[in-house]
Amino acid sequence: MTAPSWNLSIAYQDLNDAKITQDIELIQQCIQVLNQHVDRRDLTAVMQNAIQTKEAAGKLLATINTFAQCHASIDAINPGAKSLIGKLAKLSSQLSQAYTPYQDTLANAPLEYIQEVLDHDSGDVYGQAFLIACDRKIADTKLSVAEEQLLAAMQVDGRDAWSRMYDNITGSLQITLDDGQTIGFSQAASLLYGTDFEKQQSAWRGIQEAMATHQESFAAILNALAGWRLSEYQKRSSQYSVHFLDPSLHQSRILPDTLDAMMETTLAHRDIGQKAGRLMAKVHGLEQMQPWNHMAGMPSLDGDAEQTYTFDAAIEVIKQAFSEVDQEMADFVDLMVENGWIDAEPTPNRRLGAYCTKFAATRTPLVFMTWGGSRSDLMTLAHELGHAFHNWVMRDMPLCQTRYPMTLAETASIFAENIVRDSLLAKAQTREQKLEMLWEELSSAYALLVNIPVRYQFEKRFYQQRQEGELSAEQLCQLMDETWREWYGDSMSESDPYFWASKLHFSISEVSFYNYPYLFGYLFSKGVYAQRESKGSRFYPDYVQLLRDTGSMMAEDVVERHLAMDLTQADFWRQSLQMVEDKVSQFEALLAQGE
Repeated sequence: MTAPSWNLSIAYQDLNDAKITQDIELIQQCIQVLNQHVDRRDLTAVMQNAIQTKEAAGKLLATINTFAQCHASIDAINPGAKSLIGKLAKLSSQLSQAYTPYQDTLANAPLEYIQEVLDHDSGDVYGQAFLIACDRKIADTKLSVAEEQLLAAMQVDGRDAWSRMYDNITGSLQITLDDGQTIGFSQAASLLYGTDFEKQQSAWRGIQEAMATHQESFAAILNALAGWRLSEYQKRSSQYSVHFLDPSLHQSRILPDTLDAMMETTLAHRDIGQKAGRLMAKVHGLEQMQPWNHMAGMPSLDGDAEQTYTFDAAIEVIKQAFSEVDQEMADFVDLMVENGWIDAEPTPNRRLGAYCTKFAATRTPLVFMTWGGSRSDLMTLAHELGHAFHNWVMRDMPLCQTRYPMTLAETASIFAENIVRDSLLAKAQTREQKLEMLWEELSSAYALLVNIPVRYQFEKRFYQQRQEGELSAEQLCQLMDETWREWYGDSMSESDPYFWASKLHFSISEVSFYNYPYLFGYLFSKGVYAQRESKGSRFYPDYVQLLRDTGSMMAEDVVERHLAMDLTQADFWRQSLQMVEDKVSQFEALLAQGE
């Protein structure tokens, strides 16, 4: 088959489905119930009912929003999807405002009251224990109930509107190549990951030109999002100063010491990633990698055309690799395909990137990407199916216990990549085939040990400077250029000055520092993967249990429980980096054999 399109009928038939209207009315009724009983929230039964009401409304709201976002992903200019997303944003704000008084009570009430509330048969209630404990940790940074409600109301057309603006601009952006061909932004970005090397510089230059054309808009988006957050953090600093990294650390469920240990250890070993880049350049016949080819597939060493995959073939590769861990994982891939839960067909106004989401009401995982047939696309598909599997093994748990942080979210996805890589490497017959698979290890090392830190360091420095005032597009380009060169060193010929504009992660309104969790997941997943051989038949059930724990534990506790190590110490990170270095050295040795 060709790349598939979604079948979303498990939720709704289309954007005009009458059931959407009915479910929105149910959400509105839930909001009314919350508002009506707010004055009695000190009563245990009232609080338990409020939690259940909020969870029911949130489940419906998330399902409709996912449905609308799916339609917007395949067509960024779909007016029906855009209209519904805007309506749901306001509804979500209203639900948040209605529940704020209850949340405030749970954050500040005596522990005895909390225990009484949690003593309930419904998983929607007793499952809240960990989330309530997390919320109580930041109780001193909360504003008054009225102020929190005002903030939630203003975010819809304030903070979040900037993110929607970014999606609208990039979703309809057209990139002109050197040959005069005009393609969508997502299609141009996809070229950078493939093996059509003749078009890559043209695509990258075209993206640079488009970013430069809209640089004032993109700079305004970044400045507005950061300015909003910094103002909010200042207001929340009544008891103690809220650092701009604190909310991200709270969302990621890690300690500051963990982030510091990871970044400092990675910085000390950045030569591993740089070495990977230099080896990749050598295969390209270059002295250094270039910003348009550092994500590309491996050039042929024997003159044969680079291998491409049909979507069908890629699915078979992934299934085979997953089955080597457990047949249940391979069967899950069949389930995703047969039910139409993957959308990968290139479309003109398609959004950038790849992601996994789910319908909260049915626990249905959904995967979105743009299929181009490259090995990179194969790995992206494996990555997103890893996310989907993570959601699937938690489907019987209370929904509130499945809300894992980004740091732990990357565990299953990068683990899936490792499975596929090692499976293909084991089947490789020739030196060239082995190099091709190890290339994926180099590519990941270059991206995650160098590019991800660039994003983190840029954003950190941007926030430090943004506290003094807005940065111009020129200043943002200069800051990106400096950070890029610092991390890439002599492994790359030139920087990507507009990366702050072309990378959508910087313009996501709900999450700041959408970067270091990928590095965390990469290195953490390496540690998990290392147990596969030593645990033998015990590995798969232990792995599934680890995934199920990710929604109800701090990251440090997950690692201590399942790996018996300390995230705040450099030793944990060094062991994973050593595994990466071994793969890079393996590639280097194989490459030298042909010289």
